[in-house]
Amino acid sequence: MKLFPESATHQLEFDKIKELLTAHCRSEFAKKRAVELRIHTHKKFIEPELLQTHEYKLLFENHLNFPDDAVLNLSKELRLLSIEGSILSGEQFLQIKKLANAIQQIFRWFSPERKIAYPSLSLIIDTTYFEKNISRLIDEIVDEYGIVKDSASEKLASIRMSLYKKRIELKRVFDRIVSKLKKQGYLTDIEESFMNGRKVLAVFAEQKRMVKGILHGESDSRRTSFIEPEETTHLNNDIFSLENEERKEVNIILQKLTARIRSYHTLLNNYYRIIGEYDFIRAKAMLALDYHGNLPALHDKAMVKLVNAVHPLLFIYNEKLKKPTIPVNLSLDDRNRILVISGPNAGGKTVTLKTVGLLQMMVQSGLLVSCSHDSEFGILKQLMIHIGDTQSLEFELSTYSSHLINMKYFMENANGKTLFFIDELGSGSDPNLGGAFAEVIMEELAKKHSFGLVTTHYLNLKVMANKVNGIINGAMAFDEKNLKPLYKLIPGKPGSSYTFSIAQRIGMPQNLIDKARKLVDENHFSLDKLLNSTEQDMQQIQAEKKRLDELLKENEKLHKEMQHLIQKEKHQQQVELLKQQNQISEAKLAYLKEMDRKLKSLLIEWKKAEDKNKVVKMMHALLFKQPEKQILQKKQKKIDHKYIETDEPVKQGDKVIMIKNRQLGIVTNIRGKKAVVQVGSIPITVAITDLVAVKERLQTENQ
Repeated sequence: MKLFPESATHQLEFDKIKELLTAHCRSEFAKKRAVELRIHTHKKFIEPELLQTHEYKLLFENHLNFPDDAVLNLSKELRLLSIEGSILSGEQFLQIKKLANAIQQIFRWFSPERKIAYPSLSLIIDTTYFEKNISRLIDEIVDEYGIVKDSASEKLASIRMSLYKKRIELKRVFDRIVSKLKKQGYLTDIEESFMNGRKVLAVFAEQKRMVKGILHGESDSRRTSFIEPEETTHLNNDIFSLENEERKEVNIILQKLTARIRSYHTLLNNYYRIIGEYDFIRAKAMLALDYHGNLPALHDKAMVKLVNAVHPLLFIYNEKLKKPTIPVNLSLDDRNRILVISGPNAGGKTVTLKTVGLLQMMVQSGLLVSCSHDSEFGILKQLMIHIGDTQSLEFELSTYSSHLINMKYFMENANGKTLFFIDELGSGSDPNLGGAFAEVIMEELAKKHSFGLVTTHYLNLKVMANKVNGIINGAMAFDEKNLKPLYKLIPGKPGSSYTFSIAQRIGMPQNLIDKARKLVDENHFSLDKLLNSTEQDMQQIQAEKKRLDELLKENEKLHKEMQHLIQKEKHQQQVELLKQQNQISEAKLAYLKEMDRKLKSLLIEWKKAEDKNKVVKMMHALLFKQPEKQILQKKQKKIDHKYIETDEPVKQGDKVIMIKNRQLGIVTNIRGKKAVVQVGSIPITVAITDLVAVKERLQTENQ
């Protein structure tokens, strides 16, 4: 991203974000990435980095351990490995082995399921593979302490065996000499020592001529002489020679191992980069947790939509003090490209401006941002900023001259992919003249289709904002009743500067405030007063809206509770209905049992009786209840007298007869294969096949 001026990262405090990020890095690779953090202008670079950081943040939130504990700084070893003929030490090979093992752990961690769950993180290892031969080659030569193993070569094993024997022999001879001279009183309390890599006796200076051997030196007090005994000289010489041979053989072995591992130099460099990359992503995720960062939507066009955005550094600071941070909500798009923010001093205008600028830099650097995940960011090619007093003593420029030079650059270089920020546009000059220039600058930037935020106190800019296409107003809320800023942006309306209200707040004498009011142009004062009144009305409306929202939520809660009660009641009714149905079933069962008993009794009577007709009559009376039959016949006669049956299909509103009990009713509802028939005041559900549609006889005869 192209920045103007060069100090833009400092003015928007992006450098402080990089410092916090660097503090979370553990490896030199990651720290270098943090210091050199780039602000990209292409989606193909930005999106993967955002997704990687988001996925790593999910690991923290889901309490999953990622195998990135190995903090390795191997730039020196890998650089040395690339040089032909170079030799790595055993300790350096242990570091190379740690790198290979760390990569192996990462490959094992990415199971098929985790590759699906964390696709962006897994992409980092997709371009490489794990080579197990690296660890195997090192294990064959070097032990866990970085010492070359005896088994590394037959010659080394032979040399070390000879060394072992010579050292045992030296110890035996030396111990004998020490014992002898100690009895003679020639040795000091320390008895023996090492000088120049050889074992020597600590002899009293006055007795040194009594001991045959080579004098290697004296103590600082010159009271002790260090003598190599004559009997051990040849043994020390043999050991010294064998140690040289051992060093040469170890050097040859390490040189061969270095040459073999050198063939994997490119792969190891890739491993080192991957380990460092994961450490860098981890640092970005930890930084996001500090300010509750989220993944926003990213678009390959110029736009900004912030939902509940806060300045990350201010949020971290307020978190320590356990203070709330007021969020910002704003939107810049093709229709509304420039937002003019007005309102009282110390009301949060500059903080709002810096919040938008810093978050834009962060998101294009692949950092999660301190706003809701519903936020959306476009990709901008250049960012321009003019904040604070920029007068230059070196070039003898006043504040306003410097301001105009910056504005000239803005107008000459701004385009549809530019995001600019201007704090106190037009300040530093005569209000009327400065305001006029400010209008021209704003109009020119709007013509360039650039995007930006402008803070101002000029009334003419507030009026202009709603007239020029692409420019809108925004106000910082102010509580006039308590005379304190609310640090909340209200887009869509201009704000009052509350000049006289603030003067009252700080205790300015009332007579001076009244005198100042008289000096102000009446139209100017009336407009500011109108803005003041409008803002307070808006705050009251917002408060009422909030209260209404709370009532609606409460109403919704009560509605859900009522629905729950209704469902509960319906369930209870169904339970009761089932109980009644069960009771009916039990009654039917009892009836059938009774009928079975009576029929069995009649069967016995049939066998015994001589007059079979009598038993037949008894059976007929039992099976066919005459009274019910007579009632049905009477009902049928009445219906036949007044109605005639039809062959038409039954539909809602028809008069029908129920075939089974010959009752007359009206169809009120049809549900599939069943119908609800209203008989008097009682609704009865009947199968449609058990109904016959009827018409009145008189109506039929007339037709």
